[in-house]
Amino acid sequence: MHEPQNMEKAALRGEPSYVWRDGQQRRLQMIIDAATERLEGKVLVDGCGLGMYLHHLAQFTDEIVGLDIEFERLQEAKTRASWVVNGVGEALPFPSNSFDLVLSHEVLEHVQDDQAAINEIIRTLSPGGRLVLFCPNRGYPFETHGHYWRGQYHFGNTPLINYLPRPWRDKLAPHVNVYTREDLSKLFEGLPVKFIERRTVFGAYDNIIARKPKIGKFLRSILQWLEKTPLQVFGLSHFWVVEKTPEI
Repeated sequence: MHEPQNMEKAALRGEPSYVWRDGQQRRLQMIIDAATERLEGKVLVDGCGLGMYLHHLAQFTDEIVGLDIEFERLQEAKTRASWVVNGVGEALPFPSNSFDLVLSHEVLEHVQDDQAAINEIIRTLSPGGRLVLFCPNRGYPFETHGHYWRGQYHFGNTPLINYLPRPWRDKLAPHVNVYTREDLSKLFEGLPVKFIERRTVFGAYDNIIARKPKIGKFLRSILQWLEKTPLQVFGLSHFWVVEKTPEI
């Protein structure tokens, strides 16, 4: 795992993808499959980081915009897409009904107000438009965003923190949220949406494969097979596809 130079920023914002590997390619295909013809319309990558997904989705449409809170990261993202905006997910600087597709990839857990962020995504989606959402699953045995102990941040995977009672868990990882299926469902209550897909997925374990290819590929195949079973509840991330319905 790449250890960040700025540990404080990593704690608050997470670490973006620096390289494009099998895990990112797999998720890109999931996005494409979920979006269908919407990729040819107006697309927002909400929390675009360094612009990796922005770059790969730009092949489908000229009307794509990336938004991120980190100005420095946007400078690199700007090399991968013609339109990027410095802003926050809780107050998207776009008119209502603007986008056919919004991608929120491992971003929701870092915002200050996740309810406001979801409200804004749905507001800016056109009726029939879709949100493709990836965010951390509380059922996964590791907290992948590190933890705090005695006031000091420790980067990396920490086992079992997310299985603690919420008050204890939030003291160890106050910098990042994590979600059960019920937690996510509450964020969409009362909004004009229908759910197209709601499941959890495991990772691609590219770091392990890079060090120990045979073991890593075996682990990947087993865990991704578990996505088809009830044991998917232990997956790394939620993968939700949410469609905006016409408001009555």
